[in-house]
Amino acid sequence: MNVKRMRTRHHRSNGSNGASRQLNGQIPMNRNHVFDSHGPDVRVRGTAQQLFEKYLQLGRDATGSGDRVAAEAYFQHAEHYFRILNAMAQAAQQSQQERAERQASRQQRVASNAAEYEEDEQPAAEGEAAASEPKDLSTEPQPELSEG
Repeated sequence: MNVKRMRTRHHRSNGSNGASRQLNGQIPMNRNHVFDSHGPDVRVRGTAQQLFEKYLQLGRDATGSGDRVAAEAYFQHAEHYFRILNAMAQAAQQSQQERAERQASRQQRVASNAAEYEEDEQPAAEGEAAASEPKDLSTEPQPELSEG
């Protein structure tokens, strides 16, 4: 067997355990997700919020120095990370809303099950109470006893 083929078959994974395949290639993001950004002439690493602020500052600095082209490039990078921040905020809000809906439906099911349980217990409790009290047999039909 080809040694090269064997090496490629046993390559090391990136530790995702197939998570990227489950998310259709999308990386799940939260506010602490760290990005490696390759800007126009600078490489920056940080969260979306940090990169947004950094590129805004770089754009302001470039504007102050009179380099409109570099400023525009930095502002475009800042806008990109601003959009990422908005997308993460929307995803978090949607997730929170879904969580609240699941919680409400769970509470509704619990209340429904409790009501059903109480309905089921009432007739049984009445039957148990009747069994524990002595019956008045004078109104019941009596078997005939034959002497013989």
